Amino acid sequence: MRQRLFVGVLTSKSTLNTLGVAVNRTLAHRLERLVYFTGTRGRKVPHGMTVVTHSDERPIWNMYQTVRYLLDHYVNDFDWFFLVQDDTYTEAHRISRLVAHLSIDTHLYLGRPEEFIGGDTEGRYCYGGFGYLLSRSLLLLLQQHLESCRNDILSARPDEWLGRCIIDYTGVNCAEEHEGLHYHYFELGKNADPERETDLRFQSAFTVHPVLDPLQMYRLHKYFAQVELERTYQEIQQLQMEIQNASSLSADGDHVATWPIGIPPPFQPKTRFEVLRWDYFTEEQVYACVDGSPKCELHGVDLADVADVVATAMEELNRKYQPVLHVRKQQLVNGYRRFDPTRGMEYTLDLQVEVVTQKGHSHSVTKRVHLVRPLSEVEIIPMPYVTEASRINVILPLTAHDRDYAARFLEAYAAAAFESSENAVLTFLFIYDPFEAQQVTQNDIFASVKSQITEYERKYADIKIPWISVKTDAPSQIKVMDIISKKHPVDTLFFVAGVGTEVTIDFLNRCRMNTINNWQVFFPIHFQGYNPAIAYHNQVPPTTLDLLRDMGRFDRDVFHEACFYNADYMAARTRMAGDVQENEDILETLDIYDMFIKYSNLHVFRAVEPALLQRYRHQACNPRLSEDIYHRCVQSSLEGIGSRSQLAMVLFEQEQGNST
Repeated sequence: MRQRLFVGVLTSKSTLNTLGVAVNRTLAHRLERLVYFTGTRGRKVPHGMTVVTHSDERPIWNMYQTVRYLLDHYVNDFDWFFLVQDDTYTEAHRISRLVAHLSIDTHLYLGRPEEFIGGDTEGRYCYGGFGYLLSRSLLLLLQQHLESCRNDILSARPDEWLGRCIIDYTGVNCAEEHEGLHYHYFELGKNADPERETDLRFQSAFTVHPVLDPLQMYRLHKYFAQVELERTYQEIQQLQMEIQNASSLSADGDHVATWPIGIPPPFQPKTRFEVLRWDYFTEEQVYACVDGSPKCELHGVDLADVADVVATAMEELNRKYQPVLHVRKQQLVNGYRRFDPTRGMEYTLDLQVEVVTQKGHSHSVTKRVHLVRPLSEVEIIPMPYVTEASRINVILPLTAHDRDYAARFLEAYAAAAFESSENAVLTFLFIYDPFEAQQVTQNDIFASVKSQITEYERKYADIKIPWISVKTDAPSQIKVMDIISKKHPVDTLFFVAGVGTEVTIDFLNRCRMNTINNWQVFFPIHFQGYNPAIAYHNQVPPTTLDLLRDMGRFDRDVFHEACFYNADYMAARTRMAGDVQENEDILETLDIYDMFIKYSNLHVFRAVEPALLQRYRHQACNPRLSEDIYHRCVQSSLEGIGSRSQLAMVLFEQEQGNST
């Protein structure tokens, strides 16, 4: 499927870094494709600009090469081609709306018509200063004649040369209007001020020429952006009025139109468990915190959000009551907000305001205001194609503290992967401290685990479970992964597991789908079971761990489990090498998650994973790791003991027992 509009900017070596940059800043973010064409350029290309160099400063040759480049590289990808000079301001929205109403099969050459110099050629060409629009079908018609145009047509101006070529070989003249659609342009006077320009042609222009310097380009952009914004607001108001008028004719009358008009209605819960929670806030504090605390200080984006909502409320109140009344804020009495996934963030504010009349009399009142910050347009982000056929290398690091849990891990993994012949390889990484490594021949602390591996290999004849032994007194994730990485090809997909992880086929498939080479790494949030002694106090705990609120929680403080490709790990590790040379301790203070965040440009995908479960076990937090990692470990251990209600019940029973 072809895209709608390609825009090419004709620039030069002397203006690329001035006017060219100004065009890019005012135009690039609004278009599907923007390319700059120049004869020659300096060694450094401005950031974020696609520049094609023809290696020749002759204007006619550059125009020929530009059209040839469009035919060779873009004619099969776009329906319309707009060429403009870098000393012209272009209003992108208006050009886009114009081509949206044009038929793609039309042989069209649209711009400001100009007489040929000398008048010896019939027809008119499009003057390059105001830009011109070429249809794909016209370019294809011109393609076979382009060499003849280069050899036979003499002209002093590149736009005139192109016009002669189009007229001589296709018979299509430059047009200013097509099927009722007009190409609007405006010639800017010297020292003109955009904000004081009253000519109606200027206000409706698609392009403005000539622009003498970047400052004038930015001033024009500011003016036209304000015009387009005001036009958008007027369209919204008009649509709201039409919706309101149409709803009054329905069976339910005005009740059909929800507030705000044009925004989806609020979510309607079907059970009490689906009721959305309102969070209470003031201008300094919020009474619903991420960590579960009853009250915390507003900071960062939350503080800015509250300030913006209060300011918007005051602005709307004054807009409603002025000039009869002027409203001044005294304080925010109560604030409530909730996130509605169907429409956005809703706010209810109780504002104490001072109302001042035109005669100067004032009175303090409390006014309730409702506001909605709607969800913006949902954007579909293209992602590379992945399949569920990739082989996963499951890496299980084991320390002496973890060895007693290895049998349960093997049992669960065998049921999920060995029985179904899953395309996955399990590798054990035995981590010895220096003392344990010295005693390995006499007393191997992992001897029992190795014997279990041998039994599983005997039971499943086609399965091999390799292991690697490592000696270190500080088993950091990165140091351990460095050893694994060197022993595998660059296209290897790794899943770094924990000894408490219950691996399932569903999760392995999601690991494959959520991990994209050179694009995305995946850090799942597992469901952590509570301590059975607390969660099932004086009860027999169940044999299985189910996804229930009273049985556990999604542990957002743990980042040990990860899915990533070896090539991505090696690339991030290479970027990290410079900092490691300056400070080797960084290998122990960072984990793999922190490394990808700091030293890669990949998407780091973090999401709850219902198919990844971990039973409760006591965690030993290593104080040698960074303060942040150590704190997360301690926080995970404390919150994984049980829910607040379960802990409260145990304490209550203990106090009852002590009192008797």
